Amino acid sequence: MATKILVAVKQVTALDEDFEIRADGRDVDADFFLRDLNEWDDFSLEEAVKIKEAGGEVEVVVVTVGPEEADESLRKCLAKGADRAIRIWDEAMEGSDSQAIARVLAAAVQQQNPDLVFAGVQSSDHSFASTGIALAGLLNWPHAAVVNQFEFSPGATQAVIRRELEGGVLQMMSIDLPAVLSIQLGINTPRYASLRTIKQAAAKPIEQVGLSDLGLSATDVGEAGSASRVRRMYIPEKGRAEMIEGSLAEQAAKLAAIIKEFKGASA
Repeated sequence: MATKILVAVKQVTALDEDFEIRADGRDVDADFFLRDLNEWDDFSLEEAVKIKEAGGEVEVVVVTVGPEEADESLRKCLAKGADRAIRIWDEAMEGSDSQAIARVLAAAVQQQNPDLVFAGVQSSDHSFASTGIALAGLLNWPHAAVVNQFEFSPGATQAVIRRELEGGVLQMMSIDLPAVLSIQLGINTPRYASLRTIKQAAAKPIEQVGLSDLGLSATDVGEAGSASRVRRMYIPEKGRAEMIEGSLAEQAAKLAAIIKEFKGASA
């Protein structure tokens, strides 16, 4: 029996050294964004492709929620071994938080009917670490987070995983399928795409899906469908550092004076 793995990916943004806040004060001006595939999602994709290459009938589908520029990250996924790519977008999705994004992904999962959904533990830009968990909750599927080892045979109804817990503790467990897994860094070594596969990926179609295709409306996404919103974004004031020189006794006396001054100022 064929196995389908859906990998949720995100094109994240990083900032150049110099940047400006948008006029409305709620984000950085998009002209200063540097865009790339989320690092955690690269590991998720690699794990799915490894399963496909190990044998059996496996289809790897990558899906993202984002505007047209996100196609670049999807083509990177196709070049690394994904079979299909889906981009979901509508202008009404602008301003969606992780909960609204999870709602969109849940509708896509219900259409695609995969056996497994992989998502990165978090994204490198917002770091909410909540999309995978929210997605599993909306689907009412089993979920495991911070997965750093995965054992699965295509067609099986269970998988064996190892996940990281607090304090350096590791947990081995079985999970029933279908399930949502949040993949941790280090589970594998992501491959580099070859020039040949990059050229092949450039010729592959990217499926474009809108809200109506998923049975959703504008009230399900954007600020209307979100549980949180950005009120303000700003650059914090920078502190200052002072090198304390002199002998150990002089340094200790100076440090004591600084602490005394600080305690007096905060009293």
